[in-house]
This record gives sequence, structure tokens and C-alpha cells, in this order.
Amino acid sequence: METRTGSGYDVHAFKDAPAKHIMLGGVAVPHTRAIDAHSDGDVALHALTDALLATIAAGDIGTHFPPSDPQWKDAASIMFLKHAVGMVQEQGGRIVNLDVTVVCERPKVGPHREAMQATIAAACGLGAGRVSVKATTSEKLGFTGREEGIVAQALATVEFPRT
Repeated sequence: METRTGSGYDVHAFKDAPAKHIMLGGVAVPHTRAIDAHSDGDVALHALTDALLATIAAGDIGTHFPPSDPQWKDAASIMFLKHAVGMVQEQGGRIVNLDVTVVCERPKVGPHREAMQATIAAACGLGAGRVSVKATTSEKLGFTGREEGIVAQALATVEFPRT
């Protein structure tokens, strides 16, 4: 087997529009501000999707789901993740581990971490122990510190048969 690691990164701004929740890691997390995005704006799933696509050199989420295409307006990001998983599996890949870090002051991720892990694991056909969800703040520095937006970065480790 050959092991490949892919990375992904995503960022979205918060809108000055009221909201009841944002989507994060496939979970509706209570928050007072909406995400400015074409899809549901789930930065964690977008970063994970890009990380998986990187393991097969298949471009990025925008290549497969361009924001200029109206069919993806308000789309659930879990569908993007499942698409990337399917592409990896079509090439004989076996996901070993997924790791995502969310950077924001609010909302707090900790109370929703287990639900996010379970949701991501189920979408990818993995045990929850193979999915790591972490969060940090930027200590009130930069746009995340000013609560203007949210960031996620992810890593995917995938084994493939040697060719």
C-alpha cells in the first residue's frame, strides 16, 4: 500500500444577517450570524472535501461544485464530502484518518464535537475514532478574532494500492 496525505483549507465570512445556526462539521450549531456562502458554507466539510480530493490530485471543491453554478446554491456540504469519498474509493483508496481544525471565537465547537465526529464518520464510512475535530481561537487577532469569519483546515490520510 501507498499512503498519501492531502490538506484542505476553507474560509467564509459572517454576514450581518441574523441566523439561528450555521452548519459546521455537518451539524447545525447555534449561532446568531449567518455564513456568507453559495452552499451551506460548512467550512469544516469544505476543508475535508479538499483534503480528500488532494489525495487523488482531483482539484478542489470549486472544480467539482463551482459557486457559479446555481444548482449548488444552498447545497448541503455533506454531499460534497460524500462525492470526494466516492472518488477516493473509486481509485481503491481507504481513508485512514481525517483531521479538521476550526478557527473561530464563536460559535464554540466543543459542545458539538462528538456530533460532528459522528456525522463526518458516518458520511465517510469510518469509525468515529478515525475522525478528529478540533477547535481553537485566534486570541482575538485578525478577522477570526474580530468574529468577521470562520476558518477550517483539514488533513486526510488515505492508503492506496501501489501502482
